[in-house]
Amino acid sequence: MADVKPALPKTASAKAQPFKVVSTAKCDPPDGAGDDDWYRYVITQGSNSIVGRRQGSLSSVSAAIEEEVARLNERRMGKTGRVHLTPSPKKRG
Repeated sequence: MADVKPALPKTASAKAQPFKVVSTAKCDPPDGAGDDDWYRYVITQGSNSIVGRRQGSLSSVSAAIEEEVARLNERRMGKTGRVHLTPSPKKRG
């Protein structure tokens, strides 16, 4: 008979942690872009990070980033807004 070892508790992996906005700060525009307001943002999930830049007012950039974080977390949890279509039988004429 084989020895059965108890399952060890799993440590919190990066996938178990939600995405969150760490910072949003005004930055210089990318090369070739206009001089309008640009913001640099950092989104993290565990030790992973996403760094990006976005143009607009602080409120519009913050809203867009929060929306993106919500979508990333929905995708991570498997709760995407996809519609599951069922093909209907073809009509015979």
